[in-house]
Amino acid sequence: MRKPEFIYITYIETTPEKLWEALTSSEFSKRYWWDTSVVSDWKVGSPFSLVLNGRTTDVGEILEADRPRRLAYTFHHILNEAAKKERPSRVAFVLEPHGKLVKLTLTHEDFAEGSVVIDGISKGWPAIMSSLKSMLETGTPLVIPLDALFIEELEEVYRS
Repeated sequence: MRKPEFIYITYIETTPEKLWEALTSSEFSKRYWWDTSVVSDWKVGSPFSLVLNGRTTDVGEILEADRPRRLAYTFHHILNEAAKKERPSRVAFVLEPHGKLVKLTLTHEDFAEGSVVIDGISKGWPAIMSSLKSMLETGTPLVIPLDALFIEELEEVYRS
């Protein structure tokens, strides 16, 4: 049986360089990712973390960083006790220029059998990527109500 994976593809009217910056800059990510910082020096083997309102929610290691084409890292959610016990999964972003557009393919895979993480990321990634697209194209991120996402372990962190 094939392991579950999550794939999200969108086309964004931007440049690969601006999209790369949006994916790797805390200053930018805090605007579209509801005050979440992406923390790393983006070198292969370096640590990676997501920090929301001063609290680390996810950690990992940079696997690939080919600016502005491909970024990959391990992903380990550390707020939920069940998720904390799972092995890290993998996230990859592929950026492909097509004229005035960039095709962004996000793949999140290598989940543990019976993973609790896949449910959360299946709700989170579409909202995050939609907000990123809106931010790059209009300058305004999306305001998505928490109840639309209902990722329970993040609710108290968002509200703090």
